[in-house]
Amino acid sequence: MPIWEAILLGIVQGLTEFLPISSTAHLLLVRQLLGHKTPEDAFTTVIQLGTLFAVLWYFRADILHLTRAVLRDFATFRFASTPDSRMAWLIVLGTVPVVVVGMVAKKWLKGTFYDLPTMALVAIIFALLMAAAEIWVRVRRDRGLVPIEENRIGWKEALWVGCWQVLALMPGASRSGTTITGGLFAGLDRRAAARFSFLLSLPAVFGAGVKEMYDEYKLLKHPDGPQGLFASGDDLIALAVGLVVSGVVGYVSIAWLLGFLRRYSMAVFVVYRLVLGLTILALLAAGVVKG
Repeated sequence: MPIWEAILLGIVQGLTEFLPISSTAHLLLVRQLLGHKTPEDAFTTVIQLGTLFAVLWYFRADILHLTRAVLRDFATFRFASTPDSRMAWLIVLGTVPVVVVGMVAKKWLKGTFYDLPTMALVAIIFALLMAAAEIWVRVRRDRGLVPIEENRIGWKEALWVGCWQVLALMPGASRSGTTITGGLFAGLDRRAAARFSFLLSLPAVFGAGVKEMYDEYKLLKHPDGPQGLFASGDDLIALAVGLVVSGVVGYVSIAWLLGFLRRYSMAVFVVYRLVLGLTILALLAAGVVKG
């Protein structure tokens, strides 16, 4: 893979991983437009590790506090004894659904949803769900209900948002899009929904990325088999460049989105997702890309 292409894909991943518009759909579309015969290969998953590092760095203070709190829980045999340890265990709880479904249905999901027509439809459907969540926010406000802030998130909200994260296994849905939408339906305010979404992404993205890298490493032991990401030094350099670029751009995207959601709704992302889905369908109909 040329370095310029790795940079481009890193930018696409960094911009779209945290904005609720689906990074996988964008990567698959862009890679197909660039002429990749297998745009759904491991590169699409592994490059997410770059944006994982962005989350780790942006929330480094939070993660340090959460880790220390969990270690204290183990040391004292008291679980969820502080607000930080409680949040850490809520993240664990919210991660369980995607781990279970990912392990059981990964092959089926990849065989069923990893094509552009399906991604376009998923993008449109979840745009409508996002719009419905924003309407629900207004309904709650009109009823005088106070939005749930981060320190008031409970196990029901964590598990509910975790179930919405499962839907992100479908390309086009968007991990941040599904979890923020789920958070809004649960009554969280936008900033709390976004922050919990990003923290919740850590275990899932790390696990998926490491698993793909391990699978690629195993290919090295079978040189006569299919070629993987580590087939050549040039491929490794391109992957490293893509990871760095996606991490830097991802960090900026997190900061921007959290600031944006303090003041505005997700209406602009609803419109973008509708345009994205319709554009993909138009490109398919014109024969520019293949399903």
